[in-house]
Amino acid sequence: MKARLVIATVLVATLATTLTPIPVQASAALVRPPAAEHGWVTSTLRHMSLAQKVGQLFSTYVYGSDATEPTAADRVANRATFGVETPAEVIDRFHLGGVCYFSWSHNLDSPRQIATLSNGLQRAALGDGSKGRVPLLISTDQEQGVVLRMPAPAAQFPGSMALGAARSPGAAQTAAEITGRELRAAGIHQPYAPIADVNVNPANPVIGVRSFGADPTLVAELTAAQVAGFQDGAGVTAVAKHFPGHGDTENDSHTNLPVINHSRQEWDRIDAPPFRQAISAGVESIMTAHIVVPALDPSGDPATLSPRILTGVLRGELGFRGVIVTDALNMAGVRQKYGDDRVPVLALKAGADQLLMPPDLRLARDAVLRAVSTGELTEGRIDESVRRILAMKYRQGLARSPLVDVDEAVRTIGAPQHLAAVARVTDPTLTAVRNDAGLLPLAHADRSVLVTGWNSAALAPVATVADGFTARGARATARPATLPSDPVITATAAEAAKHDLTVVLVNKAWDTIVTDPRGTQQRLVAALVATGKPVVVVAVRDPYDIAYLPGVTTYLATYSYTRAAMDALVRSLHGELSPRGRLPVTIPTAEGAGTVLYPYGHGLTW
Repeated sequence: MKARLVIATVLVATLATTLTPIPVQASAALVRPPAAEHGWVTSTLRHMSLAQKVGQLFSTYVYGSDATEPTAADRVANRATFGVETPAEVIDRFHLGGVCYFSWSHNLDSPRQIATLSNGLQRAALGDGSKGRVPLLISTDQEQGVVLRMPAPAAQFPGSMALGAARSPGAAQTAAEITGRELRAAGIHQPYAPIADVNVNPANPVIGVRSFGADPTLVAELTAAQVAGFQDGAGVTAVAKHFPGHGDTENDSHTNLPVINHSRQEWDRIDAPPFRQAISAGVESIMTAHIVVPALDPSGDPATLSPRILTGVLRGELGFRGVIVTDALNMAGVRQKYGDDRVPVLALKAGADQLLMPPDLRLARDAVLRAVSTGELTEGRIDESVRRILAMKYRQGLARSPLVDVDEAVRTIGAPQHLAAVARVTDPTLTAVRNDAGLLPLAHADRSVLVTGWNSAALAPVATVADGFTARGARATARPATLPSDPVITATAAEAAKHDLTVVLVNKAWDTIVTDPRGTQQRLVAALVATGKPVVVVAVRDPYDIAYLPGVTTYLATYSYTRAAMDALVRSLHGELSPRGRLPVTIPTAEGAGTVLYPYGHGLTW
């Protein structure tokens, strides 16, 4: 798919040539803190030991749904990872500055449980209330769309590329504000969003629909809108990521060390604008990328470990004064060149403040302490980062009220007005790409419908679509076929031949290297088309799939598989909702070579 990069890059370069760099206007709060903030930060720092200061630099996961009474399995996991059994003990032992919630670490179940866990962790951080104890900054990856951590009933908005298809800064801001309000109600202060990467590479395996699109102007505008939604609307800390821009890579930094070969001029034109706009909007935190950008730093070091990029470009040229948080330090992209004991030290020397999820917390902490004792790092350098982190916590209100009202969390998360907003934001994102045979919109008729293809156990999009047809009088059958075997493909096609219509969901069907190495989704769609019966193909993630599905004449893109996205899909199929989304990226042909299949801005309606 490397040839496909050419057309995307050329197109975006054309779109961005008229973009004027946005002047940096660092917020006054970041430059000249109010007296109360300065006093609290200074007093707190003065009473902290070096070990407590170093602990503030780290944020990591802990196992368990309760701070002091985790399950037996979670006790074992904590003991193996941290040497103690409970989340509270982890915080106390390492003086952690932050905790990051995940479902796999059993932190996220229900609003009441999450809020109760947050309060328990805060009590552990504050301990006896002495001046050296500091409240936690609790975070999670709540980008929405395909990357969301908060389970239902939390509001589940479409992700960034869907918002890019709608072209509405107001909708992007609303999504961020409601997301932030629900997180804050649960005691979570840092959503690790918005995504500021410009996805100019259709073969990007890790960003894709997590980006607002391929136009730097659009991405910058929506990034700034979400910064305002998170910070001004909800009072949580926005985190623009992944600096200096992860949008043009064919490697995943979770498993490799990607190299971005943009020239300095291309970086200024394509990658920098969203970060400039975020800084102008007052973003309080920016996350680094584990990528090599030779035009910015020819050393071969990933940006996370690069003084030239973090201190020279981000702080020096762009004027960022907030907290720099690393992407997870257990990712392969940051571990290939240096050992796990060197990475946290080098990240601090580069200019980072928060060190996220080191693979061995004890090793990482001890390495930083040792670097201070040997003089490689000064305590003054540690103090710089701790001051920024404390200031961010103060502005979060954590110095005054670190605990949340559990009952209020239950009332806020998934509130009816929030769910109504989800539908309003999602409806304009649906993009109709191809309707060559005029199949859509469908008439409300007594017909048999097979709904099949890619499925999510958590959100069950196949069942949601089938239920939508049933509610409209059809005889619908749901047959999930996620990465189906050859016998399943044969059986599914045989069943489709007995129905009047088939709706098939696909998810990154283009990616036959990582996501679908056997190309099973492409072969399933081909088998369904070969039946001669009408087939509607729906891309529930990357819109690029259509280039790899010959013979498909009806194709829509939802960019995510949330219930709201699937509801909008069913209504649009039946003519109850006119599709309004426009492609926020270019779709090249499968052959590449600079050939456009569908241009940026394409979108049908009825």
